[in-house]
Amino acid sequence: MEDTQGRKYDTVVFDLDGTLLDTLADLTDSVNAVMLRYRIPEHTMDEVRRFVGNGIRKLIERAIPQGCANPQYEEIYHAFTEYYGAHCMEKTEPYPGIIALLDWLKKEGYQVAIVSNKADFAVKKLNQIYFGSLIRVAIGEREGIRKKPAPDTVFQALKELGADAAHAVYIGDSDVDIETARNSGMDGIAVNWGFRSREFLLEHGAVPERIAANINEVKALLQE
Repeated sequence: MEDTQGRKYDTVVFDLDGTLLDTLADLTDSVNAVMLRYRIPEHTMDEVRRFVGNGIRKLIERAIPQGCANPQYEEIYHAFTEYYGAHCMEKTEPYPGIIALLDWLKKEGYQVAIVSNKADFAVKKLNQIYFGSLIRVAIGEREGIRKKPAPDTVFQALKELGADAAHAVYIGDSDVDIETARNSGMDGIAVNWGFRSREFLLEHGAVPERIAANINEVKALLQE
C-alpha cells in the first residue's frame, strides 16, 4: 500500500548495534575488562559478536561460566553495565555511509527511529552523540516493556513518531531483527555489513531480495 505521496514508506525504524553503529570493539573490550576483574577467561571479538543481539543480560549470560546460574551473575551484569556506560564510545563509530543515509532520509521527509535491545540509557546516549537531530526517537531495553523480537518497543517508537506500521520498514542485521519486523507486521530489510553474514540471515528467514550489502541497496529498497 502506498501513501498519498506515492511512496510506500514514510517511516524507517533501525536497529542500532551492527546496523547503524559498529560497537563490537567497545563491547568486546568491556566484556573482557569485566572478565579479567572476575578472573574469567577473556573472549575473542568473534565470540562476542555471537553473544550480542539479545540485550546485555543475555550477553553476560553467554560470556560467563554457568550463565545466569552463576552466583555472581547479577554482580557481573551490573559491573559490565557500569563499565560499558563509561567506555561505550572509545572505538564505536557509524558504519560507512550511515550519516549520508540519515541525511538523505531527513531531506526526503522520512521519520526515523532506533529500537535496540541495548540498555535504554546507552541507546539514548549513543544516538544523541552520533546522530543528534537526525534521529528523533531512540528506545532501548528497559523495565516494563518486552524487548525484541517482541514488537512492543517498535510499537512504542511508532507511537512516539505518530507513525503507522503499514507505512514503516524495519532495518536490522540479525535474526532477532528479522523476527521483530515479522512480529510488528512491518516490511523488513536485513543488512549484512554488521554482526551477521548474508548466509546466516538467509538461514534465519531473510528474503534474499531484501538483504542489503550497502547503503545504496538500502535506498533502492526504500524507493521500490
